[in-house]
Amino acid sequence: MEKQPIIEFKGVTKRFDVRTILDRVDFEIYEGEVTTLIGLSGTGKSVTLKHIIGLLKPDEGRILYRGKPIDQMSKREWNEYISQVSYMFQNNALFDSMTVFENVALPLRQTTKLGKKEIEEKVLASIEQTELTEVAYKYPSELSGGMQKRAALARALVTEPSIVLFDEPTTGQDPIRKNAILGMVAEYQKRFGFTALLISHEIPDVYFISNRILALYDKKIVFQGTPDEFEEFDHPFREEILTSLENLQEDITGLYSKRHFKVRYQTDLSKRQPDATYAAAVFKIDDIDTIQENLGHDATQLVIRTLGAYINKHFGAVGGFSSRQTIDEYATVLPYSDLEEARRIMEDFTRDFQQHGIGGIEELVQRETPGEECVQINILAGLAQGKPQIEIESVMEFARFNQKPIARFECKSGGQQQ
Repeated sequence: MEKQPIIEFKGVTKRFDVRTILDRVDFEIYEGEVTTLIGLSGTGKSVTLKHIIGLLKPDEGRILYRGKPIDQMSKREWNEYISQVSYMFQNNALFDSMTVFENVALPLRQTTKLGKKEIEEKVLASIEQTELTEVAYKYPSELSGGMQKRAALARALVTEPSIVLFDEPTTGQDPIRKNAILGMVAEYQKRFGFTALLISHEIPDVYFISNRILALYDKKIVFQGTPDEFEEFDHPFREEILTSLENLQEDITGLYSKRHFKVRYQTDLSKRQPDATYAAAVFKIDDIDTIQENLGHDATQLVIRTLGAYINKHFGAVGGFSSRQTIDEYATVLPYSDLEEARRIMEDFTRDFQQHGIGGIEELVQRETPGEECVQINILAGLAQGKPQIEIESVMEFARFNQKPIARFECKSGGQQQ
């Protein structure tokens, strides 16, 4: 059975005076997925979100919810629809004069007829789910930036929405914090099953948490599909947006972007004889969801970043090139090594990483999460041999099949998460 969209834009046009912001925009959002709307600054992404919640109305075209035009809904139907949608603002929009509890309670007090006790139960449950119990009665100014984001998310989730809209959730954050916030969005979306729509103009790591990408360019949606399909999208927009994104991605991980990784692979291997061999390695941080749950999003990003930098430093020195493939996985190609030589290089890496790299991660993580309880983190790695005519994805799949633990360390949890 073909999947039906939960929200559709059909020929939506929006003008402000003589300026056209959206021009016959068409796209679909599917239930239970994470969809990211990307585009350069000032291209109408926030305008698009505001149409979904009725803050703006199109000059032409229609917006449908489960096949029903929202402009044709009765008052009762509209109230039912809008109660299913929650909006997380770009700057959190927490009220400084209210405690975390009062901020989270606000939507229930304004939009429902629940009694005081019911509201209190729902608010405390949402605060507990977002790990803010200890700061429930503190004010936003007393919280870290990460906790403020979680408070805003607790408020967005307290009404138990089926759709959550995230307006530039990572704006103004440093690279580690940006990835931590995206990890938080992915974790809670997985936990509660809501449909998520994010807008972004600067974060490449949205690709790691997104099921679908929408690309807004020159007032139109010029692409909608999977992140992998977007990398093959032949359009001037892709070059424009990826140039800005990939520079940041390499800053975050110290590695090639996935796209540059493929280009480097194709360029290097095209020069080789068909019977030439190379080696590939795939590294994985085991059970990252549990690590994130225990250590928090910021400390988890420190683990990811430190491992990536160490892979780049070690394998780059012997002619390899690497890329972050998913939120918890890295891939490395050693273009002029066979499997036997790659095993020796991996043994050297493992020995060096166990002596120096683990200590560095432990120090960083424990500084961020002081506490008594220990969390075990396992790093896996696998090797495979490839040839120029074999697709790199197939070689990497063999490497995943061959993965085994190469390093293990324990770090303490239980401190305040950022």
